[in-house]
Amino acid sequence: MDEKMKTGGRRLVFISRSDLRGGAAIVTFRLVEALRRMGHDARMLVCEKLSDAAFVETCASKTAIRIPFLRERLKVYIDNGRNRDTLFKIDPALYGLPLWRHPLVEQADAIFLGWVNQGMLSLKGVREICRLGRPTVWIMHDMWNMTGICHHAAGCTGFLHQCGDCPLLGAKADSNDMSHATWIEKENTYKADNLKFVAVSSWLAGKAGESALMRDLDVTVIPNVFETDDQEPESRASDTLPDDPVRIIFGGARLDDPIKGLPVLKKALRIIHERHPDIAARMEILTFGEFKNPESAEGFAIRHNHLGVLRGRDALRRAYSRCGIVVSTSDYETLPGTLVEGQAYGCIPVATDHGGQRDIIDHGVTGWLCRWNDSPAIRAESIAEGLVWAYGICRSPQIDAVRRRMKESVAARFSAGEVTRRILDIISETRTATSHSY
Repeated sequence: MDEKMKTGGRRLVFISRSDLRGGAAIVTFRLVEALRRMGHDARMLVCEKLSDAAFVETCASKTAIRIPFLRERLKVYIDNGRNRDTLFKIDPALYGLPLWRHPLVEQADAIFLGWVNQGMLSLKGVREICRLGRPTVWIMHDMWNMTGICHHAAGCTGFLHQCGDCPLLGAKADSNDMSHATWIEKENTYKADNLKFVAVSSWLAGKAGESALMRDLDVTVIPNVFETDDQEPESRASDTLPDDPVRIIFGGARLDDPIKGLPVLKKALRIIHERHPDIAARMEILTFGEFKNPESAEGFAIRHNHLGVLRGRDALRRAYSRCGIVVSTSDYETLPGTLVEGQAYGCIPVATDHGGQRDIIDHGVTGWLCRWNDSPAIRAESIAEGLVWAYGICRSPQIDAVRRRMKESVAARFSAGEVTRRILDIISETRTATSHSY
């Protein structure tokens, strides 16, 4: 701990299952780094440590971590009718580690919860942490806090009521099933006065407001941190040259996850190839991440270059800086980081408007929002239209001005200074509201 942290900073602990695996972990890691640069003693408490950062601490031994994980997966396996397909789509938070006894938690001025499922923290454990009397902030990265047991409700409306008859439980579903029982446990947990909620996008906050579980709770919208200070996208000009292709970048942890909408993207590119062959001939798509099924990496209708898994900020910067457009065709995204990163590095975002995309893109100004439709074919038409529009901007004299606007937008909405200020504000508000209980 440096001298500035000793004298002026707050002791903050962020509880997250991993420090670098998954989007929620990565953005939490960035937030902790930003708070430490400001002089606060911010630390991460994790089950899985992948970085070599000194401020990340493993919360227990491997054996201790494994036991609640296995107990909970066994319970899920029994309650879902022994269906392996939904085994990791369900999190009842029945079992967890006694993290309220961990020194970093006991000594913290404020406690932050992130993605804490799969046996890391039970709902009982959350209640025990709240009983410490410290400001406790739960940063929501998906819909799990407002549903019974799922992380994304998709087309299910159970979360508008009290869950039950959960489609993920198959033949085991009924009105008092695991989803309803967990809903009741969450309702009891959320009664703590010093527990506050943050949604990383307006869309997610809106879903919380619709839910029976959270509609009467205060939810503050604070986006994730994305570094912007050292990026100069407006200096790039190579993709405005006639002989250079306009490259589109599409990335994610698993690119052929059904949620990512890969078939919609391929259909959109086929539409461009058929209707605008001259444009398609001057386009190339770069992908990064993993394809679970190797055949999914085929059939893009335009030139395709797969970059594999990109690790580290420099690798991402190099990939984005080769491209003019970033695309997202996901069925839903809480706050798609690839769109923010793409904008910051000078790529025009094209995305479906079904999630937190509206917090990132000003339609027709800093990107293109495609109106959501349940029909994949109609979505593909809209994505194709957006890609052709973005291609035109990349080939026009407007490109430098658009890139400047995108960079200014990212800095105003997602810079470390702005996000950390709002995080510290919510701590102060929570402390004032609960000072009587200290």
